[in-house]
Amino acid sequence: QVQLVESGGGLVQAGGSLRLSCAASGRTLSNFAMGWFRQAPGKERESVAAINWSGGSTYYTDPVKGRFTISRDNAKNTVTLQMNSLKPEDTAVYYCAASRSMSAPSSAGRYDFWGQGTQVTVSS
Repeated sequence: QVQLVESGGGLVQAGGSLRLSCAASGRTLSNFAMGWFRQAPGKERESVAAINWSGGSTYYTDPVKGRFTISRDNAKNTVTLQMNSLKPEDTAVYYCAASRSMSAPSSAGRYDFWGQGTQVTVSS
């Protein structure tokens, strides 16, 4: 089992930045690909970014390319999502997830463990 806890969410004005962190316990994250997902009210959960086990391969959904950066520190068992130039449409609950896949999958169905989520609200 892997327990994931997200932190760093909050309220920010459009154009601002937030840094989300995901801390893991129970297993070392170096055995997992990691992803960030988000779910806005009334919408389906969508993939935001993913990173493979080594950090050498990443995926970003088109709306966040050039603004968000996913990174990982396997020694600290953490994954981070740096979010810059935030827009109101980025408002959502953001979830961290771990996948036994060695790649960086974008499909939620390929993730095995999920955190509880952290709220990100971007005001216009």
